[in-house]
Amino acid sequence: MSVQERKQRERAERERLIVATARELAERQGWDAVTTRRLAEQIEYSQPVLYSHFRGKREIIGAVALQGATELATAVRAATSAADGPRARVAALARSYLDFAARNPAVYDALFQLDGGLAYAQEDTPEPLKDAFAALLETLDGVTGDGVPPGLFTEVFWAALHGLATLTRTGRLLPEDAEPRVELLVDRLAVV
Repeated sequence: MSVQERKQRERAERERLIVATARELAERQGWDAVTTRRLAEQIEYSQPVLYSHFRGKREIIGAVALQGATELATAVRAATSAADGPRARVAALARSYLDFAARNPAVYDALFQLDGGLAYAQEDTPEPLKDAFAALLETLDGVTGDGVPPGLFTEVFWAALHGLATLTRTGRLLPEDAEPRVELLVDRLAVV
């Protein structure tokens, strides 16, 4: 292995460490606890080393969001591929999305609440974000109903899921009604 390859590998490893540490800290204590000073202390590198990877917290949030988008797409595809029939796939999509949001609140915030400097629904949207949307679209494409564009339907269904995730997390919805909400969403929105 050349010196250059070793340095690139070490750099990539430091970057992974920064992102993992930021994510862990945010999941435990919230994003307000994630500062460049605290991250530098936690990873045992100087702040200039941290800034050589990311210009600041915003870019770190963006990196966590991209990682989360990949994980969300994987979770949705795994859940929907195990389901039998269109209705079961749509319900599995909804449950896996809501479960992801509940299990990863800081990542969910990085994806959909905080400014990570990422473009959404644009030409320059990063591929992991496009793929997360595609994971939803793949399941919802066949249940849109006559004359409803699949992309538009996916946006509306996603917005409903986001609302449920956000309102549930903030204690504005009764937790015991989580499953009936999924059933209602699937039955009323999807043509299955």
